[in-house]
Amino acid sequence: MSYSVPMTKESYEALQEELKRLIREERPRVIQDIAEARSHGDLSENAEYDAAKNRQAFIEGRIQELQGKLARAHVVDLSGLKPDKVVFGATVTLYDTTSEEEVTYKIVGEEEADIKLAKISCTSPVGKALIGHKLDDSVKIKVPSGSVKEYEIIDIKYL
Repeated sequence: MSYSVPMTKESYEALQEELKRLIREERPRVIQDIAEARSHGDLSENAEYDAAKNRQAFIEGRIQELQGKLARAHVVDLSGLKPDKVVFGATVTLYDTTSEEEVTYKIVGEEEADIKLAKISCTSPVGKALIGHKLDDSVKIKVPSGSVKEYEIIDIKYL
């Protein structure tokens, strides 16, 4: 079953760069490593050969994975939109009404989500709840811990 996956332009470009690097640099390097390890003789007891073959399998698997992701990618372009509501790819600053702290998240696809980089998935509870809301809206969100948080949207940017 083939389906498209929403992706930001920056993530799409990063995956393309990784794919190019794997194909142009890593694949030839590991082929050379395998050839060199073969030249050392008996392959049954050759740890260098085994390590190079394992690395080759990893690289080929990652190449296939990246090609699949890029083939299914639907790059979302926000350049022509007015940042008046939360959509996929938006960077949203929220005011937590309980803790009185601000937090900023970028709404991204599942493949790109990384909470350490303040990137949350559009399918996460917070991401789903925010999409479609406008500036100054108050949003109640049931977070994974089970509690309900109330946020006020104080800024929306399409970067």
